[in-house]
Amino acid sequence: MSEYDAATYERFSAAVRRQVQSLRIILDSLQWLKNQALGDLDDAKIIDGLTGEKAIYKRRGELDPELGSPQQKPKRLRVLVDVSGSMYRFNGVDGRLERSMEAVCMVMEALESYEHKFKYDVVGHSGDGYDIELVRADSVPKNNKQRLKVLKTMHAHAQFCMSGDHTLEGTQASIKELAREEADEHFVVVLSDANLERYGIRPERFARVLTSDPQVNAFAIFIGSLGDQAERNLQIDYEGKLAGEYRSCRATSGCAVRLKVHVFPEL
Repeated sequence: MSEYDAATYERFSAAVRRQVQSLRIILDSLQWLKNQALGDLDDAKIIDGLTGEKAIYKRRGELDPELGSPQQKPKRLRVLVDVSGSMYRFNGVDGRLERSMEAVCMVMEALESYEHKFKYDVVGHSGDGYDIELVRADSVPKNNKQRLKVLKTMHAHAQFCMSGDHTLEGTQASIKELAREEADEHFVVVLSDANLERYGIRPERFARVLTSDPQVNAFAIFIGSLGDQAERNLQIDYEGKLAGEYRSCRATSGCAVRLKVHVFPEL
């Protein structure tokens, strides 16, 4: 990797270094402990709760594996990232494309060497389509040079792609695809610049897609907005799936922070 490329990658990596470090600490030490008497309600135990069962909660904590116990299936994560033309066009206004690239950089760095626990991929959506391959689950980047190539691909695609929007199609397809895979838990994270009204996409419709399969934990994070687009989208929010606080995402590395706060605690 050239000196210029190394400096370019360091700029993105440095912006999320603190989040990567704290996330790796969490991933190293904690997991969901189920069948607890206190904690967060476990959706899978709601029926048991109606019949009088008390241990229907889950909480974060350390769990010593039982001797000879089989390894659990890895958790499955897909980051569906907006690489549409508007991301490039308005990046100079609010830095939305660079924040999206920071978020993807955070995912790639934080999950490095956790392939046995977390299976992830990164797919793009734009006017060109809803399944633009950026990172394959069976071939994730192993070093800075490979990760920089992913970031460069995101930037170049957003610069030269056709106008249009495939947010709904990409979200629908990702949820259906992950639901068919065997995994301990399924997660779809949609990064969008909230430019939905231009293509006649109502927030109610988007929220319904996000909640279309109870097996898949799907979230949308709005990383940019012209005027009050994001605020209007967030006024209709099914089960908190439109992960808001978009103002925080307009600050440097805010998108990565929101990804960490809203999504990875679920892991």
